[in-house]
Amino acid sequence: MDPRIREHAEVVVNHSLDIEAGDQVVVSAPSVADDFVVALYELLGDVGANPVQATSPLERRTSPRASRAYLNAVGEDTETPDHYGALFEEADAFVIVGGYENVAEQSDVDPAVQTAASKAYEPVQDERLSKPWCLTQFPASGNAQLAGMSMERYENFVWDAILRDWDEQREFQEEMVEILDPADEVRIVSGEETELTMSIAGNETINDHGEANLPGGEVFTAPVPDSVEGEVLFDKPLYRDGREVVDVYLRFEDGEVVDHAAAKNEAVLTEVLETDDGARRLGELGIGMNRDITEFTYNMLFDEKMGDTVHMAVGSAYDKCVGEGNEVNDSATHVDMIVDMSEDSFIEIDGEIVQRNGTFVFENGFE
Repeated sequence: MDPRIREHAEVVVNHSLDIEAGDQVVVSAPSVADDFVVALYELLGDVGANPVQATSPLERRTSPRASRAYLNAVGEDTETPDHYGALFEEADAFVIVGGYENVAEQSDVDPAVQTAASKAYEPVQDERLSKPWCLTQFPASGNAQLAGMSMERYENFVWDAILRDWDEQREFQEEMVEILDPADEVRIVSGEETELTMSIAGNETINDHGEANLPGGEVFTAPVPDSVEGEVLFDKPLYRDGREVVDVYLRFEDGEVVDHAAAKNEAVLTEVLETDDGARRLGELGIGMNRDITEFTYNMLFDEKMGDTVHMAVGSAYDKCVGEGNEVNDSATHVDMIVDMSEDSFIEIDGEIVQRNGTFVFENGFE
């Protein structure tokens, strides 16, 4: 076994989740990540935790083949797996591992069926998000192929992003948290296609340094749902359920998407936006700050952390981002999309530019 697999598991157990004796831990992982699960179980046993591995076909990331078979069979008549939710109610922490042998495994599942599955899974997802969780990635051949990398190069890419000094990353990102957390208004401009404003007044900014997401490398908050105005072109592709969605365009009025388009697979985007009322509002604004992730790989867990990007998610907001008395955008979906901010771009906070062409105000080269 590659020693980096055990190091990866150590980061999850000791840093991301800080597992203790007696913790009930649910692990969801694809078969391609069996070596990682073995290392994880050994470490959980060392600390006296009680792991169980369980995966629902509605968790498309961790059971892609089973998910495809089930969703094509059941269609839009998907029901909430209450027995799976009961397991989550009893658990103390969750580890969710991504990894595909075939990233296009679910490409022949109707987008409307995927939307129905998201709605059915929402109560279980809400329970999981209410407790400590870690979403991470095992370097699998399908992801390497999608990234255009050899297996060896992709393994190095994944583990270089994960096995790092997370305390140092936290300190770097805290400089942006201190700017964003007390702010009222954010303006994002990129090229001629993107100019978007939103209020974040009263909401919390979270410093993601390898805990819930591994790798970490972003700061994120929640827009006030009805405050978003303007238009945005997400010029980095979105890869969702085996389909590439290119050049997503959204126009917002009073916080809602009133016009949308995509150069490829627009139907996938339309189904996302039609999930429910909350899917037409923004639930997250994130700013990528991981300077060690420099290549786009069609994997949002990594791509959204790139230092020259911002990302926004239509759909649900994280409760921990929403301040007391502010509205939480509720939805059965949460879909992140990325804007490249490396050229002809800036982020403005309460009238002051804090990032220009990908460089932050506290970094060398800002001026």
